[in-house]
Amino acid sequence: MLFRKKDHLIGLDIGSRTIKLGEVLDKKEHRVLRKFGMANLPENAIKEGHIKEPGIVADIIKGLVRDLKIKEQNVATSISGYSVIIKKIVVGKMSEEELHENIQYEAEQYIPFDVQDVNLDFHILGEHEANPNQMNVMLVAAKEEIINEYLDLLEMADLTPCILDVDVFVLERIFGDSYLPEQKSVALVDIGANKMNVNIVKNNTSAFTRDVSLGGEEITREIAAQFSCSFEEAEQMKLGEITDKVPRKDLQQIIMSFVSNWSSEIRRVIDFYYSTYPDETIAQILLSGGASQTLGFLEHLAGETSCAVEMFDPFRSLTINEKDFDSSYLKRIAPQACICMGLATRRASGK
Repeated sequence: MLFRKKDHLIGLDIGSRTIKLGEVLDKKEHRVLRKFGMANLPENAIKEGHIKEPGIVADIIKGLVRDLKIKEQNVATSISGYSVIIKKIVVGKMSEEELHENIQYEAEQYIPFDVQDVNLDFHILGEHEANPNQMNVMLVAAKEEIINEYLDLLEMADLTPCILDVDVFVLERIFGDSYLPEQKSVALVDIGANKMNVNIVKNNTSAFTRDVSLGGEEITREIAAQFSCSFEEAEQMKLGEITDKVPRKDLQQIIMSFVSNWSSEIRRVIDFYYSTYPDETIAQILLSGGASQTLGFLEHLAGETSCAVEMFDPFRSLTINEKDFDSSYLKRIAPQACICMGLATRRASGK
């Protein structure tokens, strides 16, 4: 979804608990990380994809722009969640122009929203494997209500939207930029405060996606409920802050119960993928998002799925000046920065 053309953009990842802002410069044959920063949002400022407190969120974005001394106002951002439907469909072979004319009719058969209330986009994947008269198409439908909320927010933050992307495809793009092309399937698992997305990519193209309403905030809420503490206190305990209020063993038990549930859900998605594509094998799982670093999650997921699991590092393909950035800090927050870096490497002149 392209709104205005100007090449250089900043990447703005608006999460439900954290705002990430980044800038990447093109220098001859390499890309240079110029700016990166994060700021936390208050609880419920963004809930279920809806921006409940636009004034507060806009002020936090403005503060990040000011603190990072970013002068560029043109941004790339993205949306996700149940306001976005992504579906691989099969249609009769036709030109891109013909599909533009027929996409609304095709979409009506696959999306649970009124097509009058959504913004439609598509990408032609190629000829259908079994029928040369058909082709595979990736269909994307986003609720206009959500799109308008984000556009209004950016206006309040004195920024100009140039690209509005979808988290799934942003991760797919930064994966293609940061990792060597894989012939085997790779699962990109992004888990944030309130949602988890699994995108299985083959040959740098999405083969299967699934959104699940799970995330790190459910652990925080359970800790707060069981030990009668505030949301903020529970969040700090979840992140490892030592406290006399809660026995460490009890805390680990709560965290592992959710980690086990997340791992089982991912395994079910992978099993479904295998049932659909019986000849495929998941070579690797890459984890991103703030909740991906939850204690024990990586190890438990590796055991549950029998796959090689590691943290997604979006900085690996960028040139980084060690005088400007603390390398240990970037390594620590790398999984949280994936979508932001994917957006920061977008250019308005690109497709």
